[in-house]
Amino acid sequence: MSPFEQIIGLLDREKAEYRTIEHPAEGRSEEVSAVRGTSVAQGAKALVCRVKGIDSPAVLAVLGGDRRADVKKIVAAAGGRKGGFAPAELAEELTGCVIGAIPPFWLTAGLPVIVDEDFLASYEEIAFNAGRLDRSVVMRAQDYVRIVAPTVAPISAG
Repeated sequence: MSPFEQIIGLLDREKAEYRTIEHPAEGRSEEVSAVRGTSVAQGAKALVCRVKGIDSPAVLAVLGGDRRADVKKIVAAAGGRKGGFAPAELAEELTGCVIGAIPPFWLTAGLPVIVDEDFLASYEEIAFNAGRLDRSVVMRAQDYVRIVAPTVAPISAG
C-alpha cells in the first residue's frame, strides 16, 4: 500500500474531516499552497530530525510552511541531548516518501511527532502533501491532533 493510500485509510478509519486535492507535482510550500487555496503558513512542513539520547531513531518535527525549525528546541522537546536534520536518504527511508511529500505524521508506529504550538493554534485546517508530490490533504487541525496525539511545543525559530 502506498503512503497516500495509508494516509487516506487512516483518516477514513478515524472519521476525520478532510478533502484531497490533485495538483501538478510540487514540493515547494509557496507553489503548492496557491494550488490548494490555502496560505503558506497553513501548510504543514514535516522535517525528519535525528535526536541523540532518545529511544527512537528520529522524530518528525512539524511546523508551518512559512517557518524555520529551531533544532535546539526540537531536541529539547524530544528530551534528547543533541541532534540535527536527517539526511534526505534517511528521511526518505524512514517515511517512504520523497522530500517535499512527507506527511505530518508517521506511517510507522513508535516514532515521535512534535508539532509547533503556534502552527496548531493558528489554523482550524492544516494542509500537507500526502505522501506524494501531486496529492494534498486539507484537514481539520482538531482531527489531526486527535489522530496523531503529537507533542506540542515551541519549535520554530524566532
